[in-house]
Amino acid sequence: MKIICALFGCLILTSCFNIDRNCADYKTGTFQFNYLEDGIKKTGKFVRTEAYSIDYFDGKIDSSSVRWINDCEFILTNLNPKSNQEKRAIHMKIISTTEDTYTFEYKYAVKESNRPNRVVKGTAKKVD
Repeated sequence: MKIICALFGCLILTSCFNIDRNCADYKTGTFQFNYLEDGIKKTGKFVRTEAYSIDYFDGKIDSSSVRWINDCEFILTNLNPKSNQEKRAIHMKIISTTEDTYTFEYKYAVKESNRPNRVVKGTAKKVD
């Protein structure tokens, strides 16, 4: 019985914790993040304005429009898609922020009925 009460008390204390999100600080700027491609760690960079995001990956440049839902969520739509997969909009959500980084998650904005909607998490660092 004591164990159940202790677990319940921990649950109550941890459920009251609020994650700090100053999303407005990350609406625009230059950002870097690390990602894995074929088991190799790489660094990507992007520049985001209120309306656009310009991505730099492996020497390639790609542009997307940005439509903000609220201060912490936005939709990215590729401006020059080269495949059907690139035509699909991406829903980005800022989960938490620190002084110079933010943690985000993203998934396709529209779920396909025959596939699970995979959610991917990452961290971006503001460099400018």
